[in-house]
Amino acid sequence: MSFENGSISFRIFHVPHQLPKDAVERFAQRAAPPLKSMGADPVHGWVGGRHLLDVPITDENAFFGGHLRLVLLKAERKVPKSLVRAECMLEEFAHMRLEKKPFVDRKTRSDIRKQVMARLLPTMPPTLKGIPFVYDERASTLYAGATSENQTDAFRLNFRNAAGFDPIPLTAATAAVQLGAGIGDWGKTSFSPEVPDSAMEETPGLDFLTWLWFCSEAREGLFDTKEHGRVAIMLEGPLLFTRVGEGAHEMSLRHGLPTISAEAKTALLSGKKLERAKLILARSGDENWSCSFDTDAFVFRGLKLPESKEILDAASMFQERVQKLGQFREMLLELFAQFVAERGDPRRWANTQKQIHRWVTDRTSKR
Repeated sequence: MSFENGSISFRIFHVPHQLPKDAVERFAQRAAPPLKSMGADPVHGWVGGRHLLDVPITDENAFFGGHLRLVLLKAERKVPKSLVRAECMLEEFAHMRLEKKPFVDRKTRSDIRKQVMARLLPTMPPTLKGIPFVYDERASTLYAGATSENQTDAFRLNFRNAAGFDPIPLTAATAAVQLGAGIGDWGKTSFSPEVPDSAMEETPGLDFLTWLWFCSEAREGLFDTKEHGRVAIMLEGPLLFTRVGEGAHEMSLRHGLPTISAEAKTALLSGKKLERAKLILARSGDENWSCSFDTDAFVFRGLKLPESKEILDAASMFQERVQKLGQFREMLLELFAQFVAERGDPRRWANTQKQIHRWVTDRTSKR
């Protein structure tokens, strides 16, 4: 997965400081080591953005289309499970013949496995995985292909070691801070007329996506934004519902038309909120952005950007894609700002909550 072409899976990070002037040199100092020097342990290191063996890092391969573009490489030797199993069985049969026993005890079996792994691991070619990132300096924003918590932790650690500071992942809480709003005083809220507020947990990210769904159906899905004019939104399946409380209760709806299914209505009535859905943003000029939006972690998977209407060279195409990424981020944050303004006003939200309860109760559903 890269940012140069196709769909993109990523998280958004706020960059609180300017990168140092010697940023390329700093990343180059922490470049991935030669693979032939690898031992049994995984290694992390930075490479250029052209491919996973793109070292050394210089201005030539660190920048593309005017943007800093690098990849955090993880190289790791792995022995296929089937090979480990077969080699262990060979050793166990040999041990039984030597000892003239019909079985292998647990300790011996464990020792055999350790010996097999120690023998095979150095002979395995390393597997390579990369977390690409592109830095939009004008927006103080970084887009990184870190979609899991483990990837995010590894990316932030290695970025901090190179750049000297930590990029801040975009979440509902950090987005609210950027808007100058706090979500600590919002309290709990229920989107179901059958579940009291007191029985819920504070889930601002889930509230945002469920509110978007409500707006897409009950308010015609149209938003007026300052930067991008009128934006239309639509939600589609697959849908993942979550109820946070005494244990996390999830429901996934994938087939048919899940947004109008009886199961979706049941999920809403039981107090579940929408954690993940396919989000489509559209604006005039036939420009559409669509992705799976995981609002709990603010992770975007499979984002499809509007297609270019011109034939461009590779660098210009990359610039345009980063620009369209920025437009998607700006539209999403404007929608989130409207949600924050509504959610943070007790009187407005009390009226909105009544509308949501009516929307849940009256929505039609098909089996």
